[in-house]
Amino acid sequence: MILYGNEVAKAIEERSLALIQDKTPVLAIVRVGENPSDLSYERGLTKRCEKMGVTIKNVVFPLDVDVDTFYASIDELNQDKTVHGILMFRPLPKNLDNERARNAIAPEKDVDGCTDGSLAGVFTNTNKGFAPCTAQAVMECLDYYNIDVTSKNVTIVGRSLVVGKPLAMMMTSKNATVTLCHTKTKNLKEACQRADIVVVATGQMESMGASYFRQGQTVIDVGINFNETKQKLCGDVLFEEVEPIVENITPVPKGIGSITNSVLVYHVCQACSQSN
Repeated sequence: MILYGNEVAKAIEERSLALIQDKTPVLAIVRVGENPSDLSYERGLTKRCEKMGVTIKNVVFPLDVDVDTFYASIDELNQDKTVHGILMFRPLPKNLDNERARNAIAPEKDVDGCTDGSLAGVFTNTNKGFAPCTAQAVMECLDYYNIDVTSKNVTIVGRSLVVGKPLAMMMTSKNATVTLCHTKTKNLKEACQRADIVVVATGQMESMGASYFRQGQTVIDVGINFNETKQKLCGDVLFEEVEPIVENITPVPKGIGSITNSVLVYHVCQACSQSN
């Protein structure tokens, strides 16, 4: 079965609407400069938010923004009770420290799940902050398609704070047995083949073909890349080779990426429903 993300996204949107009812959630988008990819993502997210009744507050700075001015503005957003969520585009220019910047956001408004406070919530399985959106999107996809991770062997290829590490904790809290792999892992093919569920987030285009997988597996491809030769978007998994072998697989596009934005909007709605 091909695990399309659109149906999952629709289900999340229905949950979001049920949360807010007569409230108006507000998402502040913090952007430094005019990076084309940031602008493209912002436009897409704004359309989705408008559809869901979420108001966008754009906070835009020039590339040479004064450091004190930048952090004062983040603090204002943290204190502003009319703002329920804050999304900060990163990486930031060199004059701003990325670690300090992401941790300047209050965990209860960190709808992107990027602060140490939010990550601590994931690692302790508590409700502090929010899980990183892509990691949660993977869990939402599995839940929607009734793919239970309990007692399953799960191999995650990629150890980032955005996907791999938090996802390993989220899987473990659901009683999966997790192997977290990376570029230095020996016998990676064996680690993938013995798993019931394989999540691929290597950031390396179509780097994993048929030899990494076997029949009966569920494969979640988190990667999104543009293949210049094929002139189309593709994942980290070589879909054409792997799809005929495994039991379930997410496509790229129309897979996990379709779910991630809905998770972000859901977090904003959650933050709004929890606010005074």
